Amino acid sequence: EVQLVESGGGWVQTGESLKLSCVVSGLSFDEYVTGWFRQAPGKEREGVSSMNSDDGATIYADSVKGRFTISRDNAKNTVYLQMDDLKPEDTAVYYCAATLRGSWSLAAGAIQGEVYEYDYWGQGTQVTVSS
Repeated sequence: EVQLVESGGGWVQTGESLKLSCVVSGLSFDEYVTGWFRQAPGKEREGVSSMNSDDGATIYADSVKGRFTISRDNAKNTVYLQMDDLKPEDTAVYYCAATLRGSWSLAAGAIQGEVYEYDYWGQGTQVTVSS
């Protein structure tokens, strides 16, 4: 059974930082692109960032560029999202997702709003940023 389990969410004030983690099990981690998405109340889910397993290429949504950093540790089957300088508009449920490598162009496009569905999803972790 494939599982993606997020952790690290919480409540912070504007300008503070959080680091999300997502532990992946049940698949060959190094064969999957991993990404982060978020959904705010009353809004559609949006892409945040993704990282290619082959070459470490990354992509970010314009709204988080320069503030968020995605990384992964293949030895720990874990993908991270370091979030700095958080803003109230970052408040959302954050989801970890995985899709087969070889789909990088499509996976990256999903971060930019194009239609593509990752294969596996976590249950999400809440991030709340107060002003």
